[in-house]
Amino acid sequence: MSQTKDGPDRSAQLRADGTPRPGGTSPGDTGPTAGGGTAAAREVGRPPAGMEGDPGLLFRLVRDQRTAFLVVGALNTAIGMGWFVLFQQLIGVRAGYMVALVAAHVASVLCAFVLYRRFVFRVRGHVLRDLARFEVVNLTSLGVNLVTLPFAVEVLGVPPIPAQLLVTVVTMVISFLGHKGFSFHRPAQAGVR
Repeated sequence: MSQTKDGPDRSAQLRADGTPRPGGTSPGDTGPTAGGGTAAAREVGRPPAGMEGDPGLLFRLVRDQRTAFLVVGALNTAIGMGWFVLFQQLIGVRAGYMVALVAAHVASVLCAFVLYRRFVFRVRGHVLRDLARFEVVNLTSLGVNLVTLPFAVEVLGVPPIPAQLLVTVVTMVISFLGHKGFSFHRPAQAGVR
């Protein structure tokens, strides 16, 4: 293997599409992992923010984990909006749109957590810690939502559902950055996945 200034040249191990060549190894590659991939494959398809695990179904379909992350985020945004509309129609008309928002938040967080873990990153271990971190990021988004939705509805006079659509754009960015850098983060030197 050729060397670069910073270490081994890994470009010879990759196909033109960025996937590892069969039989390619990298320094420290211990061979197949429990999920069937190799360390070289994980390195090529490394998830954002130090997330680890074998590629999920969505990643295998789109071939780029960042894109898979965004697809699940967009899907969850749509699911979350669906939960809000459902709860607004079922309980919001009697209890208020803020109660509908909190109920939708709980349902959305649980859906999103399962989707990210199952279909994008397949992170192993630390389920409760990951869920707690995931909820911290989502509570931050909810806090922004709890301030901006009433402002849009009460001050600007926007009806609750269109107002929530507008607020969702802001909270989607907050969520993406938080999950990328915190929710599923695994230190590079950690041996537990």
